[in-house]
Amino acid sequence: MNKMGDTSSEGEPAEPPAELDVEDAGWVGFRRDRLLASLTLICGLLLALAVPFALQFGAEFFLPVTAAMVVAIALVPLLEWLERRRVPSMLAALICVLLLLVVANIAVASIVFPAMQWVDDLPDRIDSIRATLAPLFDLYADLEDFIDDLLREFAQNPSNAPQTVTVEPPNSLLAIIATSAPYAILQMLFAVLVIFFFLAGWTRMRKRTITTRTSFDGAMTTARVIQQVVDATSLYLGTITMVNVTIGLVTAGILWALGMPTPLMWGGIVALLNYIPYLGPIASVVLLAVGGLMVFPDPWYALLPALAFASIHLVEANIITPTLVGRRLFINPLLILVALSFWAWVWGTAGALLAVPLLIIVKTVLDAAGKPDIAGFLFEEGTLIHDPHEDPQRKRE
Repeated sequence: MNKMGDTSSEGEPAEPPAELDVEDAGWVGFRRDRLLASLTLICGLLLALAVPFALQFGAEFFLPVTAAMVVAIALVPLLEWLERRRVPSMLAALICVLLLLVVANIAVASIVFPAMQWVDDLPDRIDSIRATLAPLFDLYADLEDFIDDLLREFAQNPSNAPQTVTVEPPNSLLAIIATSAPYAILQMLFAVLVIFFFLAGWTRMRKRTITTRTSFDGAMTTARVIQQVVDATSLYLGTITMVNVTIGLVTAGILWALGMPTPLMWGGIVALLNYIPYLGPIASVVLLAVGGLMVFPDPWYALLPALAFASIHLVEANIITPTLVGRRLFINPLLILVALSFWAWVWGTAGALLAVPLLIIVKTVLDAAGKPDIAGFLFEEGTLIHDPHEDPQRKRE
């Protein structure tokens, strides 16, 4: 007789263990979800730390692509307006790109060429600036050392040079690009092609993106996100562009009345710098103050251009822009400062110009698609993504 008759015979499978009760199964599933969420959070943090350095290292590629995408999104309403009038997509995209190039060429012609002359004249006018500021220096004698150092830096005797080379300023947009770094031509052409093909395939791409969703709710969410991104970006850039152009024209008119040379150049500069929140207007005031000191002998009259623009900016920043944009598009000023410092660190001045549009795009996508519930994951019994259908009162038994 087999002494181990109560066990299974050799070769027979062992009996399965008793099933876990509902409480233990739920606890195991909860621990698994927490582990997966922790790994997701760690990978996300590592990716967030690596992305800025990748963007900075690959600025020659990422900067023109990002700028082209932002500009293309802002041009989508114009593209759709042309398509509603039965203009083919390719032709409508070509019209948008040509209008963009015309505006860019006008801006370059009105800003860059006169600015080059001002930069060339700056060393020769240091003495006149010092003479203009002499009454103020009498009140602030400790600034004399600073001015002397500035003069020694700019005032160099050209007679010591073995030969003098005169560089003729370029007279076209293509000449400016050709005299800069060689990859600038490729970057510009690449950005223009990205804008063109993005606009040409926008309607088909949006339709394909929506129709490939596996559910009706997913398709509606995708359509809503795309439309909100286009509306928010075009609203901001379109409104800010009209405001900045108006400020530039008003500033140019005031400078013309004051007798400031090349008033259109100064109006274009303040309009361009006004795209950069907070820092742009400050830079415009400083540049106008330096320009006024280079032209007018009276120090108080020389500061009138800077004071005039400062007054215009105060009205614009506190009344006009909040009225036109603030009611439909509000962004926390702290987020603007963080985005401005981040993108300026990554891509310099170009990044500062793109900071607010990129912030608007990211914020719109997150508001429409949902934000990760990181706080709930860290401090409550949740995962990274909050389920809106989940009962918050449900507890593990």
